[in-house]
Amino acid sequence: MSQIEKLAPPRHIAIIMDGNGRWAKKRGLPRTAGHKAGAEAFRRTANYCRTLGVEYLTVYAFSTENWRRSEEEVGGIMKLLAAYLKEALRDMQKNHVRFRFFGDLSRLSPDLQKLCLEAQEKSSEFDEVQVNFCLNYGGRDEIVRAVRRYAADVLAGKCDADALTEDMFSLYLDSAGVPDPELVIRPSGELRTSNFLPWQTVYSEFVYMNVLWPDFGPEDLDSAIEEYHRRNRRFGGV
Repeated sequence: MSQIEKLAPPRHIAIIMDGNGRWAKKRGLPRTAGHKAGAEAFRRTANYCRTLGVEYLTVYAFSTENWRRSEEEVGGIMKLLAAYLKEALRDMQKNHVRFRFFGDLSRLSPDLQKLCLEAQEKSSEFDEVQVNFCLNYGGRDEIVRAVRRYAADVLAGKCDADALTEDMFSLYLDSAGVPDPELVIRPSGELRTSNFLPWQTVYSEFVYMNVLWPDFGPEDLDSAIEEYHRRNRRFGGV
């Protein structure tokens, strides 16, 4: 048994899947080829997380800022996501993965919205591992949408504005009912959070890695988990 198998993995791991475009550029390929390779890296990682016993995996699939990219690149990303969801729906009974989607899905095509909702609904009975896709997601946007929902409930007389607590507000976020991630991994060498889960990651351990996402493999996840176990998590205490 390897050392990593002896270490209990974090219950919830979140990953900023970054570096697809640079991976493709280094190889003289179109950026869409990088996203295709990144989709394979996601499959590898999700399967390995399930093997390790990770309960929740949250991935940054498409941000609110990513719409600024070329129409060809955005279209390619959406086609890859649709293909993955169709595959997941087909193999759902075999893989037992539960799906959730964080973000504003209303900007997606009607067909893709339908696939997302179908995957979420049909997988709700599974409890081995939950994959949360952050899709058309931005952390500030999520908080603003949560504030609007809470304000609407206050106006409707369903709750008291002065009684608001952090735990209560969390119920209005996209991640309601999901524990905060203990570990956040960002491949590609970039040292920023890029508007990813700002509310949920206030006490997460961040591990930044100099590997581009398409090259990310089980050994990289092992390394990040080992680093996580070296950290002394004090949560503001001594």
